[in-house]
Amino acid sequence: QVQLVESGGGLVQPGGSLRLSCAASGFTLHLSTMSWFRQAPGKEREGVSCIDSTARTLNYLNSGKGRFTISRDDAKNTVYLQMNSLKPEDTAVYYCARNRNNWCSSSYDSWGQGTQVTVSS
Repeated sequence: QVQLVESGGGLVQPGGSLRLSCAASGFTLHLSTMSWFRQAPGKEREGVSCIDSTARTLNYLNSGKGRFTISRDDAKNTVYLQMNSLKPEDTAVYYCARNRNNWCSSSYDSWGQGTQVTVSS
């Protein structure tokens, strides 16, 4: 069955970096479009970024411009989110999701359980 497992979260100081991983199984990643979301306490989930099957990317957060980069390694069936210059407001649970169709604006049919990112000194 389809499974998405996020990892790489943790506690990091402001200005630090993390690379989140989304390990996919049960489907062919190179045929899929994948997205990252995040959810802070008391807030709804918001889209972070998306990468389609041709490796075209889309970033949704103005606050993440120049700091967050999505990528994929289809040979490893893994999607990444590189986060640099982290700020306390980046604190959230980060989720990986598979888009239902092969474009970033489509809905989602699979979700991981999330990985906690806490940015604090």
